[in-house]
Amino acid sequence: MSAYVIKIFLYEIEPLIWRRLSVPGSVTFAEFHSILQRAMGWNDEQAHQFRYGKGRHLSNVIANSQEEVGPQDNFTNEGEITLAEFVGRRRVPIRLMYRYDFFDSWTHEIVIEDKTESEGELKMLEGERACPPEDCGGSFGYKECLEGFSEWMDDDYDPEFFDAKSIAL
Repeated sequence: MSAYVIKIFLYEIEPLIWRRLSVPGSVTFAEFHSILQRAMGWNDEQAHQFRYGKGRHLSNVIANSQEEVGPQDNFTNEGEITLAEFVGRRRVPIRLMYRYDFFDSWTHEIVIEDKTESEGELKMLEGERACPPEDCGGSFGYKECLEGFSEWMDDDYDPEFFDAKSIAL
């Protein structure tokens, strides 16, 4: 069984918030979404989708609903395609965009960096920095929170903290 080394990072946040994990090829994109939620620290409270394509034309969509898919887009149900089927004969690295929470517009880049012939174990490998709190207003709201302009920010939140061993995928 093959596995993939995948790096995910969040756009518009400096310093970078990122994770690297090993994911079995048998995982569907619906399962992959759940894995990414846990890896990044999100609560899976909002809509999401994966987009890919050539150049700037990311018209291929993998999601659980066609709700946020335009008529020109090519839709694939995320429960019906595995990572291995998606990668197929493509050469790595492969880049995808992962959008989460269309209102706050959290945009992530996913890079399928490598294919390995392993036991296919799901594993967090490494990463840096804590994920922004859910519903904090996107990257702009998050920056305001860090600058002390938000009264609802949890006092225990440490944006620099990340412990790969504490993440249960």
